[in-house]
Amino acid sequence: MNQPNIKTLLFTGPRIGVVYTKATIYLSGCALFSVGATLFILSHLGTDPLDVLAVGMKNTFGLLIGTTQSLFAVVCLVVWSALHKFKFPPLSTFLTFFLCGYLIDGCLWLTDNTSIFTPYAEMTAGVVLCTISSSLIIMSGFGIRAMDLLAITFSERTSLPFWFYKGISEALLLISGWLLGGVVGVGTIAFLLGVGWLIQPTIRLLSKLGIPNFSSVK
Repeated sequence: MNQPNIKTLLFTGPRIGVVYTKATIYLSGCALFSVGATLFILSHLGTDPLDVLAVGMKNTFGLLIGTTQSLFAVVCLVVWSALHKFKFPPLSTFLTFFLCGYLIDGCLWLTDNTSIFTPYAEMTAGVVLCTISSSLIIMSGFGIRAMDLLAITFSERTSLPFWFYKGISEALLLISGWLLGGVVGVGTIAFLLGVGWLIQPTIRLLSKLGIPNFSSVK
């Protein structure tokens, strides 16, 4: 009699419910994202596009970085709600915002804000992990971040793919932030190309590897 493999036990075993499966994928995504973001921060080679905007807003208008990030998330959710006949946005989006934030703080504390590898190695590993983890969070269908929710909605209502709207959104953040005085580094460009444009291809790859996809992004 053949023994079930790990993939079967985790995702398709008879004793494993859909909720557990989604939670496993979601929490794995959050954990990997936190590690990836930590490595990206430690590389000191640039910030992600949203942080470029946040820094630009701080330099120009004096807004705190956290304030800009929160306002951006609120704007995305308001637009999402309007596109869904003012349906209340999923609260799990806020869970991801806070969970990943605290996990990143914990990772930085564990590393004592000290680099582990060379800057370019940390940047590369960070971008790869952030791309994979962002894909997992979307695939879980739970806790999808505000900008990704909006990109998914636009994709569902047009003939254009998710990666187009995701990439355009990240590019607009980067350009806006740069015009406002935000700092753009090589890591910023790497983040844009990886997390901005490669999430959907990564979702397809992970699906082929047997990880269930509960989202509409295929």
